[in-house]
Amino acid sequence: MEIYYVNIAVKVFIFLSIVNVWFFRFGKPTAWRAGDASSMKEEFKAYGLSETMMYVLGGLKVLLAILLLASIWFPNLATPAAAGMAVLMLGAIIMHLKVKDPIKKSFPAFSFLVLSVLIIYFHIS
Repeated sequence: MEIYYVNIAVKVFIFLSIVNVWFFRFGKPTAWRAGDASSMKEEFKAYGLSETMMYVLGGLKVLLAILLLASIWFPNLATPAAAGMAVLMLGAIIMHLKVKDPIKKSFPAFSFLVLSVLIIYFHIS
């Protein structure tokens, strides 16, 4: 039963974090931004990705975060939503490595990757 509550907490944490990054900190500098970027647009530019790609990937992350939250009540959504989030977070880690960021800048993406894999594990075991 405790795993059930941990699973819910992880889903809520991912949802709130993604919403925070993409809505509240979108135009603000953070310690996790690629290179010397001070906004999401500058970060994607540092990665060599277009503004269109930024909105596509951001939209996907927000959608998957919503699906993870919804999976608390609709468990069949958990595995596909967590798998999609894991793929996007792996891509984020690769982008940080591509621009030769210090490893610490990949920490949020790595954390969400691990949490997404744990959600998958919780739902298939």
